[in-house]
Amino acid sequence: MNLERVTFGFFILLALTLNFVFVVGDIDNYRHHSVWILTIAILVNLIATGLKLGDRTQVGALLLAASLVADLLLISARIVWIVTNPEGGPGPSAEDMVTIVSLGIGALVANIVSAVILIGDTLMSRR
Repeated sequence: MNLERVTFGFFILLALTLNFVFVVGDIDNYRHHSVWILTIAILVNLIATGLKLGDRTQVGALLLAASLVADLLLISARIVWIVTNPEGGPGPSAEDMVTIVSLGIGALVANIVSAVILIGDTLMSRR
């Protein structure tokens, strides 16, 4: 078993699941979406992106592109959260929360694409 591939797959799947955990719940209720899970999802996505930087193949380019999209959307969601709730009050309004979760859902789609590409590449590779 290749430890590098295990680590790579671990961070891709962890990024996907943390992103999913963040978006689950009522889209407009800030109590259903934790700012800490969003922050951890951003950090794990950035680590996954860093792991994808060394791959010079076409598949590696697609994985990196999907990861960069997820990073951009999650960071944008966090910025919207900060701007709409600058003093750390109870949470963003329902309209702002819809925007934040929608950005998170977009990142979830990018992470799903990344996981599907990884699984497809793994199934096609020979031992």
